[in-house]
Amino acid sequence: MGAEWGTDAGKSATIVRALYGLKTSGVAYRNHFASYLRSLGFAYCLADPDIWLRVAKRPNGVTLYEYLLVYTDDLLAIATNPKSILNDVNLYFNLKPESVGHPNIYLGSKVSKAIMANGVECWCNSSSQYVKEAVRNTKDYLKKHQGKLLSGKTRSPMKTDYRPKLDVSPTLGLAEVNYYQSQTGVLRWAVELGRMDIATKVSMLTSHNALPCEGHLTAVFHIFSYLKTKGNARLVLDPTYAAIDYDAFPQQDWSEFYGDTPKHIPSNVPPPMGRPVEVWCYVDADHAGDTLTRKSRTGIVIFLNLAPIVWYSIKQNTVETSTFGSKFVALKVTTEILCGLRYKLRMMGIPIVGPSYVHCDNNLVVLNSTGPASTLKKKSNFIAYHVVRWSVAADEQRVTHIASEKNPLDLMTKPLLGGAKPDYLVSRVLHDIVNEVTPKLRDLQDSAIKVCPQR
Repeated sequence: MGAEWGTDAGKSATIVRALYGLKTSGVAYRNHFASYLRSLGFAYCLADPDIWLRVAKRPNGVTLYEYLLVYTDDLLAIATNPKSILNDVNLYFNLKPESVGHPNIYLGSKVSKAIMANGVECWCNSSSQYVKEAVRNTKDYLKKHQGKLLSGKTRSPMKTDYRPKLDVSPTLGLAEVNYYQSQTGVLRWAVELGRMDIATKVSMLTSHNALPCEGHLTAVFHIFSYLKTKGNARLVLDPTYAAIDYDAFPQQDWSEFYGDTPKHIPSNVPPPMGRPVEVWCYVDADHAGDTLTRKSRTGIVIFLNLAPIVWYSIKQNTVETSTFGSKFVALKVTTEILCGLRYKLRMMGIPIVGPSYVHCDNNLVVLNSTGPASTLKKKSNFIAYHVVRWSVAADEQRVTHIASEKNPLDLMTKPLLGGAKPDYLVSRVLHDIVNEVTPKLRDLQDSAIKVCPQR
């Protein structure tokens, strides 16, 4: 011990308790908290150790799971009587009295309820408070360091003729680089909270975190200007079933090609309880969209009933020589994500109805992934080809064709201007953000996703 310990300076001390700030404190706290949750009858989900569940009964005798979501010291209880769970936790872990109640803010997202047009009550996540604070901080920085104001009339997250890869403006200084990295981090979290309308642009800019240029920082300010213009956005978690055209997803006989292909259902999966859910998604790829490396970009949005739960925009690792190749790679990534998602839902005890329904706008990709007799000899796409077909053969997913003009994922693959097509997806998943509904946008909405009665 140091001189600050007076007469005990130079002595060694053995710590028998985990103190805040030590290297092992976090692990010790988690193990201690986990042991208490087990005493309450909870067991952690094998697909996510921060999700705890236990069997409970409603007053009407219906059996279901109660959940407790743990993120360090943030707790979110999902149950018929969630307050009783938090009261049990409060017996040994003092909770702030003002923090116990209906959720308001969780991990930076504002939580609220809404009544949909079909009369269904659902939860909503809103990033507006987080975005508003981020915009305010950006305005203060611009005013202090550059003497400029943040524009508030920007209708698109990125200028249509701007490509970060081709930016040859001077590189930023060390202080500006740190600021750039912090700002892209803020934007990435905004995407996590639901702002998928900026996902592609943020992904393009974060790839330059190591050596950003002045033009990249200007593009970041442009995104914040867009967020200032369209800051109100809610991610509506609508539990209503989507009107899926099941006739467009016929099941084929794959036994001749892959033999017995069982579903990926673990042997230790808990008994499913509660209302079943359906999984469906859109997938797309922007072929050779990177003007420097000619790599393509994958875009995916996955829905649970009518609730968007996964949005994904990332540059592919390989250079594909055709649109077919880039979209097959995107479909392979979708297959892997859907496999992991279905595993996680099953390990949470959530029943899944049928396979995952995938919408792809490349007819050749659909034919090669759904037709047992189709052949593919191009080695570069061979792995993607069999990964997708194996999942289809196991009836874990089915793939159908959707017209390009009805596939909204240009939003997740291209730096588009504002307009009917990008506004279409945004209006479906981020309420309060699209101020005008054009006739073309209304046609897209009516022809793609319709609400049907609950099952």
